[in-house]
Amino acid sequence: MKSTAKKELDNNGQMSKTLIKPPKKIPLLLRIGLFIAKKETGKDLLPARLLSWYPRAAIGSGVLEMMTAKGKDEQERRLLNLVRLQASLICSCTFCIDMNAVGIIKNGITDEELAVLQGHQKVQLVDSFNLRELLALEYAISLSSTPPDLSDQFIKNLTREFTEAEIVMLASTIASVNYWARLNQGLGIPPAGFSDRCLLYHKYE
Repeated sequence: MKSTAKKELDNNGQMSKTLIKPPKKIPLLLRIGLFIAKKETGKDLLPARLLSWYPRAAIGSGVLEMMTAKGKDEQERRLLNLVRLQASLICSCTFCIDMNAVGIIKNGITDEELAVLQGHQKVQLVDSFNLRELLALEYAISLSSTPPDLSDQFIKNLTREFTEAEIVMLASTIASVNYWARLNQGLGIPPAGFSDRCLLYHKYE
C-alpha cells in the first residue's frame, strides 16, 4: 500500500511525516486560537493546525485543553504532571511525552521517579512518592490501558485518599492525555521540541 504521509517541517526545522498537511486557509476564529496557543506555549502547534481542517474538532479540542486541570498549588501541579507523564508513556505518544516533560524539573520529579514511570525501576525501590501519588499513577496506568482494570480494593483505596472532585479531576486529566495521544498518533504528529529530555523518556516498556 502506498503511503499517503506528508512531509512537514517540525518546530526544530527538521522533516517529519504527518498523514496530512495543514490547510492553507484557516478561519479567522481558529487563527486567533492558534495565535493564543503560540503565545502561551512558544510553539506553532501542529496538532492545532491540522485540526483546522475540521473546525468543530479544533474548537472542541481547544476547549477540552483549556478546561483541563492545571493544579491549584505546588503539590497538585506535581501530582498532575506525574499523571500526565504516566499516561503519555503508557500511550507511547512522543508529542505528549515531550510536552509534559517540560514540568519535570519545576515539579521536582527525579530521574528515579521517571524510571518508575517508564517501568524501568520498581516502585518499591523509590520512596519519594507519597501514597496519593502512587494511587494516582496506578489510576493513570489502568485508565490508559485497554480495558481499564480497577479492582474493588483499588477503588476503596482511591476513594479513601481523594475527594470526589479530585477523582473527577484525575480521571478527566488522564482521559484528556489519552485523547491527545490517540489524536497525535492518528495524524502522525511528531514531538514539538518542548523539552530536550523528550527522547530520554520516549517509550514505556
